[in-house]
Amino acid sequence: MSTVAMKPPSPALRSTRRKKTRSGGGIGRYLLTRFLLIIPTIFILVSMVFWLMRTTGDPITAALGGRLSAAQLAERISAAGYDRPVFVQYIEYLGQVFTGNFGTTISTNQPVSEVLATYGVATAELVFYSLLVAFIVGIPLGMVAAYCRDKAPDAFLRVFAILCYATPVFFAGMLLKLVFAVWLNVLPVAGRADVRSELQMQLLPNKTGFYTIDAIQTGNPAVLGDVLAHAVLPAVALGLLTAGVFLRLVRTNVIGTLNTDYVDAARSRGVNEFRLVRVHAYRPALIPIITVIGLQIALLLGGAVLTETTFEWKGLGFMLIQFIQARDFVAVQGIVALLAVIVALSNFIVDIIAAVIDPRVRY
Repeated sequence: MSTVAMKPPSPALRSTRRKKTRSGGGIGRYLLTRFLLIIPTIFILVSMVFWLMRTTGDPITAALGGRLSAAQLAERISAAGYDRPVFVQYIEYLGQVFTGNFGTTISTNQPVSEVLATYGVATAELVFYSLLVAFIVGIPLGMVAAYCRDKAPDAFLRVFAILCYATPVFFAGMLLKLVFAVWLNVLPVAGRADVRSELQMQLLPNKTGFYTIDAIQTGNPAVLGDVLAHAVLPAVALGLLTAGVFLRLVRTNVIGTLNTDYVDAARSRGVNEFRLVRVHAYRPALIPIITVIGLQIALLLGGAVLTETTFEWKGLGFMLIQFIQARDFVAVQGIVALLAVIVALSNFIVDIIAAVIDPRVRY
């Protein structure tokens, strides 16, 4: 009975097997690592906010100093616990933040969490509409620029993209108000809705704070139209800021995809250039956009402060300015901490989406 000697697997085969073994859990380890990084990120951001706010002294003195007598001020400081060592206050603040307690505002004497819940939905609605504008404007125009590469439309769109993300959002907002609200008088100049529309939405038993959803619940098309009309100018002013980035990204990646081998093979089979852009190069060009959405959300939240102030859109950005003017640093700490958490979570969600749709994301 003969025995057949088994050859050991080649180094290339062993390397392939190791890669397959590692790739199975690669995405899980990557997402777990990204999730664990959220904790130190939020910790650092919240700590920075606390210590920067304390550079001006305790919040009570900053907000009410000069309006109360020395005895009344000392009493308020002691009652709020700001006469204790700053490090003790810091430890207590971290414990409160990680349990969702951001303290009580000094100027209005209401829980900061209530302020965040009330005005956060307005900012979320504005960011949603702004992203919608960015997608609608940036992606199609980026494809057009790639299709007309090095021609007059491409040059015009590249200049347009630069103007979009280089123009200060408050200046764009004022310009839009001047043209569409003052000169043409076709859109509202400020606010989230007219008084009559707000009254109808306030009467709803299950109002959400999202004016679009609440307007639909009223069953009155006039209310919905009024809410959408008020959202147009703020969303365009803030959305163009990101649309310029999307336009440049799509243009660059579509042009890069059009130079790949599989597109050359399709071109050799007689597929026209427009179909190559629309079918073959479109989807790969969207992957970089998804990966930068997290950064763009941070940019939109920063721009929302100026946009909401320009259009009197009563969201977190608008209230942040009000609390800064009132020197209510307890409220400022809470709002900035929440924005930091939103940015960190947004980046994590974007990492999940990118890892699912892009097979190259494996660590």
